[in-house]
Amino acid sequence: MAKIIAISNQKGGVGKTTTAVNLAASLAANDLRVLLIDCDPQGNSTSGLGIEKTPEIKTLYDALFSGVEISQTIQPTACDGLDVIPADKNLVAANLDLVDLPSREDRLHDVIQPIRDRYDYILLDCPPALDLLTLNALVAADSVLIPIQCEFFALEGISQLMDTVDRVKESFSRSLEIEGILLTMYDERTNLARQVADDLRDFFTDQVLTTVIPRSIRLAEAPSYGKPILMYDPRSRGAESYIKLAKEILANEQRRRQATQSAG
Repeated sequence: MAKIIAISNQKGGVGKTTTAVNLAASLAANDLRVLLIDCDPQGNSTSGLGIEKTPEIKTLYDALFSGVEISQTIQPTACDGLDVIPADKNLVAANLDLVDLPSREDRLHDVIQPIRDRYDYILLDCPPALDLLTLNALVAADSVLIPIQCEFFALEGISQLMDTVDRVKESFSRSLEIEGILLTMYDERTNLARQVADDLRDFFTDQVLTTVIPRSIRLAEAPSYGKPILMYDPRSRGAESYIKLAKEILANEQRRRQATQSAG
């Protein structure tokens, strides 16, 4: 059964979609079956994987609200082992459509269940807001990965997201873990980036992942070609860092399983 990871930060421009697309591709490169669900109305993960948004393509919105089976919305990508459920601008209406639904926070969780056994990992690319779509993703997820840009306001807002994670655990009896805090757009040449990284590690200690994603022109270019960095420029620092991230997440998961077995 797939492990579900929500990739979330209500602050925009922190490399959230870049992380969703490239972590998904890197996990797939490890011979895993991966599904990326685009939960953001901007649909950047969809276009970043080369999926054209046409009226014929069924999207996450159709699965959530139009009675379309979730399996009918799955699109293959050019990466072996990686599928995507696309999003388009119709998803903008989702927050309004969810308001009056019974068990509105469980909608995405319930929709995903029939396909969960098909994959090893399901990644949820959340919108840059703590809205009902993000809440649905957090309720559906086993863990949350938080990308943070190494800049002055990095710590602002993360405490709000941590509070939301705690509330999801309490209110919905979910064992939602922090998969890790990921430092993105890191420029080791600047004192500010180093200072922010040190502050985050002091404050969050081992919740901060050891992998750091560098600021990279190649990473920024890849989505315009509809390709993850592994396909666009596999020898780049960006590609190396996301491969390293995938390996770190897999190693952490292995450690957690071993700890659980030992405790049992």
